[in-house]
Amino acid sequence: MKSNEVRVARFDGYERVMHWMAALSFLYAALTGLAIWSPVLYWMAALSGGGFVIRGTHPWSGVLFTAVIGWMFARWAKTMGLDADDRVWLTRMDKYATHQHDALPESGKFNAGQKMLFWSQVVTALLLMVSGVVLWFPEWMPRSLRLVAIAMHPLAAIGSIAGIIVHIYMGTMSVPRSMRAMLLGWVTPNWARLHHPKWYREWRGSTNLR
Repeated sequence: MKSNEVRVARFDGYERVMHWMAALSFLYAALTGLAIWSPVLYWMAALSGGGFVIRGTHPWSGVLFTAVIGWMFARWAKTMGLDADDRVWLTRMDKYATHQHDALPESGKFNAGQKMLFWSQVVTALLLMVSGVVLWFPEWMPRSLRLVAIAMHPLAAIGSIAGIIVHIYMGTMSVPRSMRAMLLGWVTPNWARLHHPKWYREWRGSTNLR
C-alpha cells in the first residue's frame, strides 16, 4: 500500500477487541469440548491444560464466549437485518465464492453471508449455553432435560464450528486482505469498493471524499 493512499476505517478498537475475544474463547471452548466429547480427540486436552483442568475451564470458556456474542449482538444486531438485496445475494452466493462480483447485489458493511453467520452464531451460542448449563449441573436437572442436552450440545457445537471454519476460510484464503480489517481496523478504497460498495459510498459521503 502506498503511504499516501486513503485508509477506509472499517472496525474500531472495541469491535476488534470484541472479535478477538470471541475468537480466542471459541477456540479454547471448541478444543476442550471436543477433547471431553470423544476419546479419539482426547489428545486435544494436552493442548488446553490437561484433562482435569479442562473439565473446570471448559464451561467458563463457554460462558465467556456467550457473553462476547451478547456484546456483538448489542453492537451489531441493528445492522445485521436482511434486506431485499441480501435475499437476492443469498440466491447467488456461488457467484461470491467464484469472485463474480458483478453478478451480485451491492453489499453494505456486512454482506448477506456475514449476516447469516452472525445469526447462526447467536442461535448456536444460546443453544450451547442452555444445554451446557444442564450438563454443568446435572444433579439439579430432570433426566429428560439431561437427555435433550446430551444431544443438543454436540449438535449445536458442530454447527457453530462449521460456521467458524467457513468464516476463517473466507477471511483468509477466499477474500484476500480481509484480515487486515480485524487486525488494523482499516481497508483500502479498492477493497471496500469491490466487496462492500454500498458501505463504501456511505463512508465516502460521510467523509466528504470525492
